[in-house]
Amino acid sequence: MENEVKIICQNCKIDFVLKPEDFKFYEKIKVPPPTFCPECRTIRRLCWRNEMSLFKRKCDAPGHNEMLVSFIHPSEEVVVCDSKYWWGDEWNAVSFGKEYDFSKTFFTQWKELRDKIPLQSLSNIKATNSDYCNVAEGSKDSYLCSGSWQIDRTLYSNRITMTKECSDVYVAHRCELCYENLFCSDCYQTLYSTNCKSCVDSYFLYDCHGCINCFGCTNLRNKSYCMWNEQLSRDEYLSRLSEINLKSYKVVEELKEKFKEIHSKSLHRFSNQNKVMNSTGDNLEGVKNCRYSFDAVGNRIEDCKFIHWAAYFLKDAYDSGPGVGDGELLYESFDTGIGNFRNLFTSVVYSSNNVEYSFNCHGCDNIFGCIGLRTKKYCILNKQYTKEEYEELIPKIKQHMNDMPYIDKRGLIYKYGEFFPAEMSTFCYNETQAQDYFPLNKEEAIKNGYRWRDKKVSEYVTTIESVDLPDDLRDVDESILNEIIGCKNKDTESGYCRGAYKIILDEFNLYRKLGVPLPRFCFNCRHENRLKKRNPMKLWRRECMCENEGHGHQGKCLATFKTPYAPDRPEIVYCENCYNKEVY
Repeated sequence: MENEVKIICQNCKIDFVLKPEDFKFYEKIKVPPPTFCPECRTIRRLCWRNEMSLFKRKCDAPGHNEMLVSFIHPSEEVVVCDSKYWWGDEWNAVSFGKEYDFSKTFFTQWKELRDKIPLQSLSNIKATNSDYCNVAEGSKDSYLCSGSWQIDRTLYSNRITMTKECSDVYVAHRCELCYENLFCSDCYQTLYSTNCKSCVDSYFLYDCHGCINCFGCTNLRNKSYCMWNEQLSRDEYLSRLSEINLKSYKVVEELKEKFKEIHSKSLHRFSNQNKVMNSTGDNLEGVKNCRYSFDAVGNRIEDCKFIHWAAYFLKDAYDSGPGVGDGELLYESFDTGIGNFRNLFTSVVYSSNNVEYSFNCHGCDNIFGCIGLRTKKYCILNKQYTKEEYEELIPKIKQHMNDMPYIDKRGLIYKYGEFFPAEMSTFCYNETQAQDYFPLNKEEAIKNGYRWRDKKVSEYVTTIESVDLPDDLRDVDESILNEIIGCKNKDTESGYCRGAYKIILDEFNLYRKLGVPLPRFCFNCRHENRLKKRNPMKLWRRECMCENEGHGHQGKCLATFKTPYAPDRPEIVYCENCYNKEVY
């Protein structure tokens, strides 16, 4: 295309293309074009996002020495405090402010500030009886959930909003009494299902919408009493369902294998999307004019590119996520939103405008390189300036960032316009969401310049192995709450496995309410298994596989599209037109 520019990525050395609309966006927000490709930019941001790796370390607040649950490893030399202290009035972030030093790189000075100022042990806002949730807001009676908003009695789940009495769900919205689901919304008592909407009292569904009392089905719309895609009468369905012991672990595993075969033969829309206009990506709902976007659900998400895990309102955002929403003009930001305008290179910044290179700031305007500020204006590295001083100094700092860039251990150059170097993160690669979505082994990570932390051998002495658990939930009583269970993966080389796990009371009660067997894997391994079921955050150009001439084409359909299904995958992938004619 005319005016496209090809650039070699600083990091991976692979070409990427900048299009005219990209340059218009960079000009609009007044930043130079990126020197990292889109994927490397995403990985770099994710190296700063730890949702699920939790540790114990002492509280560093003055006069405090209690042990905290923290997402920052105890070996990291930073000041970590409990959330109550951090949000309290016993300290003032401005008191840590420092004069900008033109003899040092900006990123070096920012790290010096970061290493001295109090940091929250967890990012867990407005939590009620949900002490083990992280990167979460508005959690109630929930446990080990992350990337969440407004959840109630939800366990072991990730990237969820407004769920109630759910467990082991991933990317779910407005669901209740759901278990082991992926990419589901508005579902009630739906289990072991993927890509479903508005389904009730159902099991083992794929790509079903508006289905009630269905079992083992794919590609259905507004159906009831279907089993293995066969239409039954109500009495027939209930009779067959009563013969299936869903409380048996062995039975459920056999059903999963059977459903896997049916799923592989089902139709796959080129992309999982609903109410989408002129957009590319996967798992999209309510988006318009968005490109290469993933896991975005909202009433008005538009004119965005390279975003993921975005919700509600978002406009003119590039390279943002996870955890963005209710914002405009965002760039290289994550965990940022709720009334934000022009936030560049930010994380955990809310209700703030014209913010750059800042972390964990709330209700602020016109700040640069700040950490932990609340309701402040015209600050640089936490030092207060007048409006005139601020506006005079900012251009000089940006020019200094170009004249004296930070150079990391691999020789990568960080001028103004680049996100924070991954090597400065308080997290190692395998503790972050970079490992979830772009997995590497230790050797690969170190070779690529990322830090790695070896998992500590489990300190728990198991009292029972998962393979020795009763097969049927009905044979389990509350004495299971006293057991330390050996994970089925504990002797493998899984980087996720914690080795052992426990069943808590709320969890056990939910299993009994749902009628499901006890899990045989620790939560981390269950999360890893869910991640393996999702499509990658990548797109390939492919042709439709439909050969049904009744769909408006002669011979094989020649429609092309961008899809997260790689060309060598076995699924049957249809374009929008052929899929709709087959399914609806």
